[in-house]
Amino acid sequence: MSDIPISANSPVRAIPGEAKKLLDPLPALSLSGGGYRAMVFHIGALWRLYENGMLAPSGGITRISSVSGGSITAAFLGLVWNKLGVAAPDVHGKFVPNFVEPLRLLASETIDAESVIFGALLPGTISDRIAQAYDDALFKGATLQDLPDAPRFVINATNVQSGVLWRFSKPYMRDYRVGEVKNPTVPLARAVAASSAFPPVLSPCDLRLRDSDFTPGSGMDLQRPPFTTKVVLTDGGVYDNMGLETVWKSHKTVLVSNAGGDMHAEEEPKRDWAQHAYRVLNMIDSQVRALRTRQVIASFALHATKPDSDEARKGAYWGIRTDIADYPLADPLPCPHARTMQLAEIATRLKRIDDVTQDRLINWGYAVCDAALRAHVNKELKRPSDFPYPASKV
Repeated sequence: MSDIPISANSPVRAIPGEAKKLLDPLPALSLSGGGYRAMVFHIGALWRLYENGMLAPSGGITRISSVSGGSITAAFLGLVWNKLGVAAPDVHGKFVPNFVEPLRLLASETIDAESVIFGALLPGTISDRIAQAYDDALFKGATLQDLPDAPRFVINATNVQSGVLWRFSKPYMRDYRVGEVKNPTVPLARAVAASSAFPPVLSPCDLRLRDSDFTPGSGMDLQRPPFTTKVVLTDGGVYDNMGLETVWKSHKTVLVSNAGGDMHAEEEPKRDWAQHAYRVLNMIDSQVRALRTRQVIASFALHATKPDSDEARKGAYWGIRTDIADYPLADPLPCPHARTMQLAEIATRLKRIDDVTQDRLINWGYAVCDAALRAHVNKELKRPSDFPYPASKV
């Protein structure tokens, strides 16, 4: 266990018994959920970070935390990390063919509807079929041990039994109440399926373990079967909808890429118990997401006046619903808010996105990340000459 005590104003929850430690001064990145919409939007943000050297081993991002749709992008980034040449960026020679193109191929296929249908009618669960689809398209049997040692990739799910975060990473997977498993060999596809098990239809995702897999005495109060033998997981966004906790409690500089959804008004809300409950759950999620966002921005503002405060952070936030005109820049890439809001309205699903819309989502993630970095992280960064896919714009 580690990390800092959390105040009532912090966007993450304190874990009992954790002690304060020095925060890593190098930046960390969190990638939110949001289905394929988030997966593709984050490609654009990572494109901008890659080409300006912020993924480089010297002084670059040292931790990437993700939930849900963001975990598809993050886990695949980790798997192909050593092919990207991050120390000497080569966008079209290495980054696009090794990272961007396989993710775009996945985004061209609908996998949620088929998984739900066959998971309901045939042996195996819906989550099993989602994991198989991820493995076929991206991971090819790779496990958590195929991630790089640095940066640290943390794929977050929510433990339905304990009610807290379950973290997958190369050196360990853990739930502070249940305990820690060192050097886990869980397939990457299974970890991502757990992280992106959107309730209600893609959840839960079961993880079968042995009680002896856990380090003795590593759990707080639930280190016993069945908590250690049949772990029941759901979407990481249920607990932490922007993947913030693991970076906020370990780093002083935090970059947040938020492609999460929003809640729409309904004139006639459904009254049957299932649809009404789903509506209420969305309301709760929307309010938690808004609260976390406000607290993140407040922590960045606090750094200007009280940089030594436990709650103060450096960094930048960008979101799929951000108005790029709100950044104090004279020359952001042209992104009319009405156009970018159309991209933000893409449904939170694992449903096919056409090529032009993918271009635009990548362009938007790239442009808003660039604006946030130049406004709040490095004012010396040069403005990019154009979008990754100039013909499509946003």
